[in-house]
Amino acid sequence: MTGYSDIALWVIITALGVGTFFLRYSFLGLVGRKPLPERALRYLRYTPVAVLPGLVAPLVIWPEATEGALDPARILAAAVTVALGVWTKNTLISILGGFGMLYAGIFLLL
Repeated sequence: MTGYSDIALWVIITALGVGTFFLRYSFLGLVGRKPLPERALRYLRYTPVAVLPGLVAPLVIWPEATEGALDPARILAAAVTVALGVWTKNTLISILGGFGMLYAGIFLLL
């Protein structure tokens, strides 16, 4: 099915697992006992802000539910979520507002 024998497939899976473990351990295990420099902590604060849009943007721009076609309901929900986040500075309110706008937009626009 994949072109690899069962042994080769398990060797690849094991190697990737060990590699992933040591990548994470090098940061969390070895450096985790020492305080990080202030500059590194400052940059780490922006990680969720950088990762979350990368996870959400494909769901808004190329939604699988519409086979990649732009969907006005999703774009409107994303805009409402961002606006509520900027206005209220409250994550829960912005998520719930975007959730409500998505379903209201699907109901009203489709």
